[in-house]
Amino acid sequence: MRVGWRSGVAACGIWMVLMPACAQQNPAMQNPAVTESTKSQAKTTTPPLPGANSFAEGQARKLLESQGYTEISPLVNDSQGIWRGTAMSGSRKFQVSVDYKGNVSATPE
Repeated sequence: MRVGWRSGVAACGIWMVLMPACAQQNPAMQNPAVTESTKSQAKTTTPPLPGANSFAEGQARKLLESQGYTEISPLVNDSQGIWRGTAMSGSRKFQVSVDYKGNVSATPE
């Protein structure tokens, strides 16, 4: 089967008609930067979930670094499988944790 440019134009026409309806249902879809920001905020505000942790300390440390934390203390894996320690973000010190799903949580000291 051969698809010509007319099929593509028709598909674009359908997409342009459906796009506003999709955007109204999901406002974050309008701006991808907002979506990324929201994801990172959600990740840092999720409470740590207990569970069998398969992360090594180095992997948990890299997750914290990817969230912008610096001066990360040695991390300790507690009895609930949550990596815990302290770290700096800007000029503030935080109690940080990484759960078995990779959720990063922080509480100011």
